[in-house]
Amino acid sequence: MEVVGEAETETRALKPCLLRRNHSREQHGVAASCLEELRRKACDILAIDKSLAPVTLVLAEDGTIVDDDDYFLCLPSNTKFVALANNEKWAYSNSDGGTAWISQESFDVDETDSGAGLKWKHVARQLKEDLSSIILLSEEDLQVLIDVPCSDLAQELCQSCITVQGLQNTLQQVLDQREEARQSKQLLELYLQALEKEGSILSKQQESSASFSDDMDAVDAGTNRESSSGVTLTGQVLTALKEKPAPELSLSSRDLELVTKEDPRALAAALSWDVKKTETVQQACRQELGRRLQQVQSLRSLRSMSTRKSSPPGEPPEPKRAKQEPA
Repeated sequence: MEVVGEAETETRALKPCLLRRNHSREQHGVAASCLEELRRKACDILAIDKSLAPVTLVLAEDGTIVDDDDYFLCLPSNTKFVALANNEKWAYSNSDGGTAWISQESFDVDETDSGAGLKWKHVARQLKEDLSSIILLSEEDLQVLIDVPCSDLAQELCQSCITVQGLQNTLQQVLDQREEARQSKQLLELYLQALEKEGSILSKQQESSASFSDDMDAVDAGTNRESSSGVTLTGQVLTALKEKPAPELSLSSRDLELVTKEDPRALAAALSWDVKKTETVQQACRQELGRRLQQVQSLRSLRSMSTRKSSPPGEPPEPKRAKQEPA
């Protein structure tokens, strides 16, 4: 059985990654086919004591915990990871060419003066590494890149102004499509509200609400508080879920993944909703996340085919990062 497992691992594509420890400037390049393999290599390369297990891998840029193989496969090549041993907490660091690291306190000062500049440059670099990440960007990130002067964005992406103008037009189209989807959902909600006034849906909702109230009365109040405190979502995500008519279109892919992993009862208590409504929103988030991931795979397949066709016979195709074309 162990031989078969090793054979299956070898057939999977290796993803190049960058590894470092928390508060360290030294980075190590590794290639892994899955998260478990990356954890094992992190322990060996970074000399992490086995007694400090478990080892948690987070994104170096924002501390997002990566514990899902599918999400790992969607990340661009040379993504930077920080290995946290035992109960270590991620701390922000920034680099200049991989050599100049600054502390959290310095970052807090700079963010006050140039937070907007750091924001669009960070998103632009992410887009430069993998053009298909357009699908994974939130509406806020899309708007940031659209609002940046064309010349500044062209300099950051090392592209001509004409190419960048086409890219910004594509970003605007993606943003418009999400707005159309949101408006369609609003119309559907208005239609459902009209049906509620006629009483066809209102009675069912009242029965569901009564059943939910009976279940909640049977649970101890202390248990309810513990369940609510178990929600790990940020206040910004909870606000978007409560106030946005189509929250799944306003959240980034990382936030969508976190929402789908929450316990429906705990999330319902945090939002003051019933469980049925919470499960409906989680299902919408799950479908949106799946749609984005499917589009990423399609874009990568098309780009791979285009690269093979454009390469002269007998000459290997250029690396992915060398081909920067707008969607």
